[in-house]
Amino acid sequence: MVDTNTKTISLNSLGIKNATIRYQLSSDELHNEILLKKQGKESSLGAIAIQTGEFTGRSPMDRFIVKDEITKDEVWWSDINLPFDSDKFDALYLKVVDYLSEKEIFVRDSYACADENYTLNIRVVNEYPWSNMFAHNMFLRPTAKALKTFTPEWTVINAPGFMADAKTDGTRQHNFAILNFSKKIALIGGTGYTGEIKKGIFSALNFILPVSKNTLPMHCSANVGEKGDTAIFFGLSGTGKTTLSTDPKRSLIGDDEHGWTAENSVFNFEGGCYAKVINLSKEQEPEIFSAIQKGAILENVIMNDKGEVDFSDTSVTQNIRVSYPIYHIENIQKPSIGKNPKNIFFLTADAFGVLPPISKLTPSQAAYHFISGYTAKVAGTEAGVTEPVPSFSACFGAPFMPLHPTRYAEMLAKKMKEANVNVWLVNTGWSGGKYGEGRRMPLKYTRAMITAVLNRDLNNYTYENYHIHSVFGVAQPRSCPGVPTELLSPRATWNNDDAYYKTAFKLSNAFRENFKQFEEFASEEIRRGGPQRYAY
Repeated sequence: MVDTNTKTISLNSLGIKNATIRYQLSSDELHNEILLKKQGKESSLGAIAIQTGEFTGRSPMDRFIVKDEITKDEVWWSDINLPFDSDKFDALYLKVVDYLSEKEIFVRDSYACADENYTLNIRVVNEYPWSNMFAHNMFLRPTAKALKTFTPEWTVINAPGFMADAKTDGTRQHNFAILNFSKKIALIGGTGYTGEIKKGIFSALNFILPVSKNTLPMHCSANVGEKGDTAIFFGLSGTGKTTLSTDPKRSLIGDDEHGWTAENSVFNFEGGCYAKVINLSKEQEPEIFSAIQKGAILENVIMNDKGEVDFSDTSVTQNIRVSYPIYHIENIQKPSIGKNPKNIFFLTADAFGVLPPISKLTPSQAAYHFISGYTAKVAGTEAGVTEPVPSFSACFGAPFMPLHPTRYAEMLAKKMKEANVNVWLVNTGWSGGKYGEGRRMPLKYTRAMITAVLNRDLNNYTYENYHIHSVFGVAQPRSCPGVPTELLSPRATWNNDDAYYKTAFKLSNAFRENFKQFEEFASEEIRRGGPQRYAY
């Protein structure tokens, strides 16, 4: 019944009966299982390549939280946090475990949170070996000694082949991802997209840590310099979190999910990285490219007959990704913990091309932009999108935040004040015009700006060195080492003041319209951090 060198386990307590349990298989064993079952192919880089099927990304409208005594008064119920009935959950759960019974399934014990004071033990039950390999990569890996006495606190049950009946099961359609805080279960079915596994636990921690541990959970990457100075990078998918935090001169703490403790430390939730690889090249992002080796999983990429990956081919999805254990990166922080941050970067890919490539934020502006969580969709990323479209995700991770965004913003503002942190808004998007007219900010210049901040070259905050943006009110530097001066002023790069200001006010109005949903919960100080009214 059990295939393991460490201990015998049973899943009877979960209701899974007579299953062939493949417990705690190594990365190499899982790699071979995937090939044997013809569920993936080996790429020329050594990584396994799989297709996640119908879903190549998260399905936010099919993510639910069981509404019960624990959650009913704490969760911000909205079109992001959708309630699910307890009785419906119990009935659906029985269907899923019955579906998994008598099957070959893959089980992994792991944990989240690198700081031992916050460790969350997790048992992951997977229908497919590649889903289990993803869990191996993304969660922290217990030692053989720790496994002997391992007791799971949360359980992830992942059954991509199980299809719900929306009429009887209470779901919207056949796929679902449901969190039950009373039973400490993440139940996932009908979707093979692996990101649902890690985001389920991330969402759980986003509830547990603020409510029970006085710790701020963050959708961010983080690294640390030789002198112990920690930097944090917030940003939505595609804005550069993984790329900019993976720096050969700084040790990587983690690329996506962290906690900031009351004891003034920052710790990684995960044991791996999950990076977008669209247009990836060895020249531009050598660390990430080198991490794609045996043990990594490529998702939804296109390969030729030789197993060579075309990272520019998005015929399956724009959301092509790789997951790999963090030790595939050469320069990492061990353990994945840093001190209070000195600098925080808010990354946005502004497809309107009107935000400065880098600007310094006041505390009220930082809180406003954190709650807003802005980036932009560009033409071609979704059906019907022909012009840049503003995209706001509160706290740079709204789909994973069960509490009201102002709860997280207030915690962040308090911690920033206590730690005397500098906060910077970095536009990794367009310059010299909107998408289709301007050009994407070259990565080498964005890196130079980040380096200048970390080297304290932009710390002389005076009128002679900074200009206040007339629409967004942020302070943009007049010069920066390694960056052409003309690039630092977005208005100057357009060479058309009329077009620039019309576009800038269009975006500022979008900010203001989005923020209306938070105004009654936000302080006057936070509200003052927003852009100016339309006045052009």
